[in-house]
Amino acid sequence: MSRHWVIRRTHLVPAFALTLILGLASCTGSPSSPGTAATPQASATQAPTQTPELLQKLDVGLQLPWSVAFLPDGTAVVSERDSAQIKSIRDGKATTVGEVPGVVPGGEGGLLGLALSPTFASDRWLYAYFTSAGDNRVARMRLDADADGKLALGQPEVIFSGISKASTHNGGRIRFGPDGFLYVGTGDSQRREQPQDIDTLGGKILRLTPEGQPAPGNPFGNNPVYSYGHRNVQGLAWDAEGRLWASEFGPDVDDELNLITPGGNYGWPTVTGAPGRSGLIDAKVVWPSTSDASPSGLEILEGVAYTGALRGQRLWAVPLNGEAAGSPVAYLTGQYGRLRDVARAPDGTLWILSNNRNPDFVLILGVAD
Repeated sequence: MSRHWVIRRTHLVPAFALTLILGLASCTGSPSSPGTAATPQASATQAPTQTPELLQKLDVGLQLPWSVAFLPDGTAVVSERDSAQIKSIRDGKATTVGEVPGVVPGGEGGLLGLALSPTFASDRWLYAYFTSAGDNRVARMRLDADADGKLALGQPEVIFSGISKASTHNGGRIRFGPDGFLYVGTGDSQRREQPQDIDTLGGKILRLTPEGQPAPGNPFGNNPVYSYGHRNVQGLAWDAEGRLWASEFGPDVDDELNLITPGGNYGWPTVTGAPGRSGLIDAKVVWPSTSDASPSGLEILEGVAYTGALRGQRLWAVPLNGEAAGSPVAYLTGQYGRLRDVARAPDGTLWILSNNRNPDFVLILGVAD
């Protein structure tokens, strides 16, 4: 059953289609230092201890891939933003699984984030965030396999709707957390009044049950909002201690990596970056120039946060130490174009989706000390 949330009152609170697979072993080129391009808010370590190594580049004909998730057997499942198609990648080949009905692409909207149910082996639910004719929404659908292993996509069940849409700032990243609840990153959809209003859905991180209800224990009671004051959340990932981190687009300045606190106000549109304003939470890392970053998909592996940069056309690696973030280091700068998503595969490699309209590809990297 779809849960459609609408604005009822205003409550202002002051304040890779390239996929890259990475393995950490030896560097495939000299890493670049961010210099003044990135400003860590707390020092953890001087640089990541791992070095990513490009293991494989898969050119399988993807068109504007947006998100990748992995089945238990290692098969990759990829969303294509404009075609609304779900594709699977296995043994170096891509196959169309099906097209998600009801997707209305336009601008930055379309078929966006994917997430597998934590109990996928028994329930076969694949979750998707997409733009429809009137809003952004979350649906789930069965992803079944026949005796030969061929995947088939079932009809979608909309579990949550009413997230405002626009040509830009649609958010779209979804991911199940270690608590078994679904986290949803949204954008302000060019409505700057929404991020500070906890009774709207734009400019938020939402926390839902697998059925689309506000998760128990949410900071504002029977409300799906988990954190607010965001501009356009693009990446969600948890560290080894269960802390949630999020990557976020700034306007023409101050892209961010944030450590998320339940009920926290991250400042948009009042502030960006880390100005130290009372009542607002500073970003842990700030990239002052969006041409260096525009951080999209996010993954944390062995204490390092990896985020793909769109305008920056590079992979940023940020060492983490508890609640502190160290100085970012850039890899692959300008080598593979815009990088949209970063995700850990079951074999421990990192997959990176490109986003260049060419068609796109996947990079597979290994990571090692």
